[in-house]
Amino acid sequence: QVQLEESGGGLVQAGGSLRLSCATSGRTFSSYVMGWFRQAPGKEREFVAAISWRFGTTLYADSVKGRFTISRDNTKNTVYLQMNSLKPEDTAVYYCAAGNLARRNSYEYNYWGQGTQVTVSS
Repeated sequence: QVQLEESGGGLVQAGGSLRLSCATSGRTFSSYVMGWFRQAPGKEREFVAAISWRFGTTLYADSVKGRFTISRDNTKNTVYLQMNSLKPEDTAVYYCAAGNLARRNSYEYNYWGQGTQVTVSS
């Protein structure tokens, strides 16, 4: 079993920045992909970004491309999401997820964290 724990959420003004962290524990494989999703009240869960453990290959949603950066530290077993130029529409609960060769779809991920709240004020 893989355990995930997000941190780093909070309240920030529009145009500001936040850095989210996802600490992992348990057994993982080199083929695993780490993803970030977000969900606002009354809305569906939305893909944000993903990165592969082995190669560091990244994937971004069009809505965050150029503003957000996903990275990983394999030694620390931690994945990060650097969020810059934040907008009010970025307000959501952000979830870390892990899956084998996963991409943009939530059903491709088998493990999920509890989520961390990000609120962007105007």
